[in-house]
Amino acid sequence: MNHYAGVTTTELRQLEYFIAVAEELHFGRAAKRLGLTQPPLSQQIRQLEDELGVRLLDRTNRKVRLTDAGRAYVAEIRQVLARLQAATETARQAASGAIGKLVVGFVGSATYDWLPPVIRRYQDVCPGVELILREMPTPAQMEALLSGTIDVGVLRTPAAHPDLHVRSIRRDECVVVLPVGSVLAKQDGVYMSDLRDEPLVLVARSIWPGLYDSVVTLCRAAGFGPTIRLEVTEVQTAVGLVAAGMGVSILPKATQNVHARDVRYVSIKGQAPVVELGLAWRREDDSSVVQRFLEIAQD
Repeated sequence: MNHYAGVTTTELRQLEYFIAVAEELHFGRAAKRLGLTQPPLSQQIRQLEDELGVRLLDRTNRKVRLTDAGRAYVAEIRQVLARLQAATETARQAASGAIGKLVVGFVGSATYDWLPPVIRRYQDVCPGVELILREMPTPAQMEALLSGTIDVGVLRTPAAHPDLHVRSIRRDECVVVLPVGSVLAKQDGVYMSDLRDEPLVLVARSIWPGLYDSVVTLCRAAGFGPTIRLEVTEVQTAVGLVAAGMGVSILPKATQNVHARDVRYVSIKGQAPVVELGLAWRREDDSSVVQRFLEIAQD
């Protein structure tokens, strides 16, 4: 027997008993269908009629028929039960995170490998959720999370705030992006010290502070201060400017999935900059939709 939120078991039982009798027009068949004996079924129908103050059925020794009130009542009850069933299913889906709305912020570089399969898997599992994606740099995601503009951030760590959970989900070593015509591009790998005389095209610190600081720190550890020729806001822009001969860049290995002519990705020998991708969400947010996305994203 189905159970619906907001209706007591007794009330629901009486309604379902009445529908069975109304459809069978025979107490014996209705009782068999319900798995009951006839006397308690007759008692429940009498009780329902007493509560309503109307006669729903005409009974004789030979047959049962609906009164006008009974016909009107059964038509309404079918609609009520259908709506209750739909409401109960909706509540259960919402509790499991299967329906609702989810706004996810993401850094563009997450789309090179990690994010697309996660989004596909999430949409397969939760097709009833309205998923909204917004590309934004890590600092903007932190602000959007705190203001409630987005629900989950896919961002670059380190990033921290006392009101947010931030969890690292993967680490990527960086490579050097070189113009194909450069001497270094012909090598199987380069050391950071090999970049001493190379102008750098970096993603701006305001956009990706972790990568920027790591590159500067490792250059200084290699014995030189980096010459930063250009700072850009997009990874694709950095690759394009390297192709144009404006310098070299240091970017995550996953960037190799971005097709660009006239550049070569070369591994870094020795210590290379490492970047992390993380998930962030509000500490007080116990939304089932958010928790379901986090489960799938970390599976």
